[in-house]
Amino acid sequence: MGKLREEVKIFSEIEKIKEKRPSSFDVIGHIAIIEIPPNLEDKKELVAQVIMSLNKHIKTVLEKVSERKGIFRVREYNFLAGEKNFETIHKEYGCIFKLDPTKVYFSPRELTERQRIASMVKEGETVMVMFAGIAPYAIQIAKKQPKVKEVIAIELNPDAVKYARENVILNKVEDKVKVIEGDVKEKCVEFYGKCDRVIMPLPLGGEEFLDVAVNCLKEKGFIHFYNWGKEPNIFENAEKIVKEKMEKINVKYEIVGKRKVLPYAPRKWKVCLDVYVEKVQ
Repeated sequence: MGKLREEVKIFSEIEKIKEKRPSSFDVIGHIAIIEIPPNLEDKKELVAQVIMSLNKHIKTVLEKVSERKGIFRVREYNFLAGEKNFETIHKEYGCIFKLDPTKVYFSPRELTERQRIASMVKEGETVMVMFAGIAPYAIQIAKKQPKVKEVIAIELNPDAVKYARENVILNKVEDKVKVIEGDVKEKCVEFYGKCDRVIMPLPLGGEEFLDVAVNCLKEKGFIHFYNWGKEPNIFENAEKIVKEKMEKINVKYEIVGKRKVLPYAPRKWKVCLDVYVEKVQ
C-alpha cells in the first residue's frame, strides 16, 4: 500500500506540472518526453514508470535535459524508463511521421498551427517551407490541399532530411512534395520568383531569412513569419522586425493575421504573423 500511495502522490504531482507547464509533458508516438521538477528529482525513474503504467501506449520515457540548441535545434535527453527505442511513428490529422526526437526537431504541440497553415493554401499554389524538419508542414499541406502545385521543403539536418523523404513516401505525396537538403540561403535561389507562399517556422533567427523569403515570392504572395513575443505585447517584436525588413528591401506589405502558437516560457509565446507582400515595380 505504501508504494501505491507514493505512486498516486507522484501522479498527482505530474498532473499539477502538466496544468502549470504545458511544455513539460509531450508525447511523440510511443515516447513520452518530460521535465522533472526539483522535488521529484530523486524519484524520476519512478515517475517514468508511473507514466507508462497509466498510459499503455507509452513504451519509452525521456527527460529533457537541455533547451533546443545548435544549428539543428535538437535537445539533449536522459533515458528514464522503458524501451531504448527512440525511433517512432507519430500520427496527427491523418498523417504519419517517422522520426527520432533525439536527432531531429519536432513539436507535437504545433499540430493545430500546421493544420491552420495547410487550410490557407489554395489550389495551384507553389509553397516553400524553410527549415522544414521531417516535413510535417509540407505533408500536411499536400494532404489538406491535394491540388497544390508543389511544396518545396528545405532542411539542413541530414537526419531530418532522411526522415522527411521517408515521410513523403509514407504519406503518398511524392508527386507534390520535394525535399531538398541544404542551407536555405543557398537552396532557395533556384526558386526565386516562383512561390505563392513561404512558411518560416524557425522562431529564433528566422528574421535573417526574410529577404530570401520575399525573393522566393512571385510578384505577390504570403509569408508566414514566426518569432517569440513577451506579454503583454506578444506581437510587438515580430511586427517591428517585419516592418524594418520590408522597408529595407522596399516592398509593400500588410499583416493580415496574427496567431499565438504556443507558450515557450512564463509570459513568453511563439507567435506567427501572416504577411501579404507585393513587390514594388
